[in-house]
Amino acid sequence: SKREIKMRKFDSTKVRPLKSEQLLHIEDHDFALRPGFGGSPIPVGIDVQVESIDSISEVDMDFTMTLYLRHYWKDERLSFRSNKNKSMTFDGRLIKKIWVPDVFFVHSKRSFIHDTTVENIMLRVYPDGNVLFSLRITVSAMCFMDFSRFPLDTQNCSLELESYAYNEDDLMLYWKHGNKSLSTDEHISLSQFFIEEFSASSGLAFYSSTGWYNRLFINFALRRHIFFFVLQSYFPAMLMVMLSWVSFWIDRRAVPARVSLGITTVLTMSTIMTGVSASMPQVSYIKAVDVYLWISFLFVFLSVIEYAAVNYLTTIEERKQLKKRGKASGMYSIDAVQAMAFDGCFHDTDVDMDLSAFPEPCEENETRASETNISSVDTTRLKRKKSLRGNVGRIILQNNHVIDTYSRIIFPSVYIVFNFFYWGLYI
Repeated sequence: SKREIKMRKFDSTKVRPLKSEQLLHIEDHDFALRPGFGGSPIPVGIDVQVESIDSISEVDMDFTMTLYLRHYWKDERLSFRSNKNKSMTFDGRLIKKIWVPDVFFVHSKRSFIHDTTVENIMLRVYPDGNVLFSLRITVSAMCFMDFSRFPLDTQNCSLELESYAYNEDDLMLYWKHGNKSLSTDEHISLSQFFIEEFSASSGLAFYSSTGWYNRLFINFALRRHIFFFVLQSYFPAMLMVMLSWVSFWIDRRAVPARVSLGITTVLTMSTIMTGVSASMPQVSYIKAVDVYLWISFLFVFLSVIEYAAVNYLTTIEERKQLKKRGKASGMYSIDAVQAMAFDGCFHDTDVDMDLSAFPEPCEENETRASETNISSVDTTRLKRKKSLRGNVGRIILQNNHVIDTYSRIIFPSVYIVFNFFYWGLYI
């Protein structure tokens, strides 16, 4: 019928569309050459929108960033007639048929264009020949980091863009909108860093074999969050140092207690230092955290050396006292405080002990005492209890060496001064 014929006539799906190649006249030009070949350099404007900073690696000294990279230039060979002066938008299939800037990332380790579900490439051509070329790229690039103030550091990294083949005589790279050419997502955040600023800059790079090239810089400053390292490194180190000071209040005759405490704190400090070093690159200079941990380790180590000095000087004093008292029937008469140095057990000050009994274990001494009559044992126990109640405090005070007394004041004071100096210097 006439109605069906009329509907078929205006059915747009049946009309054969024009090819973009015919509309843009691509086959009439050689796009292997840049626009305006042989003349002045072609200006190519750049603007960047940073979508995210995916990771920062101290060990590899690099960062990974996802961004939208947009190029602006004019190629009169792509101009076309348009009654409504509207642009045409194409996907990545047209890129291989026309000329596009060969911008690459300097110092990049790996990069790729996202291709889900198709390649994230957009090409927009305007009737006057102006072109917008946009890519969505993830790039990993080097960042030359300085860890001398780690973890109280601020790192300055940059992503550099440059033409690979065209020097400044053929192509001029510039920021399209000046400082406003670089924009960022408001929700960008990192677990260990706070992003202080983003900025755009430009410069020139010289290569001896090919000449000068325009280079663009995406600069950003990262300040590290300190709270994580305070919980994982600084605070445990402080506790270990303060724990090592407990030995100054323990009786100098309690050898197992003081030695085990010193060795435990030394090993714990070594574990903390190893854990921090494992997550850092093997740099040849000293980091701020190394200064703090090594000074803390030194304090713990000196507390062990302090007790070694106390024990050694105590032994020398006792030998001098034994020589002054002389010998009585081939045996020395010494008090309970001196006896503890030999057998590690407490004895009453009222009971004299001979030297031949010290090498024997405490259980054997008690067994021999049980062989005596019951009345003498009960009397001895009563005396022992009274002696302990009245003289424990006096015995502890008498057993404090002068080195322990000074250490209780010097060690905390010096450590507090060190902390004030350290945090004032690096913060």
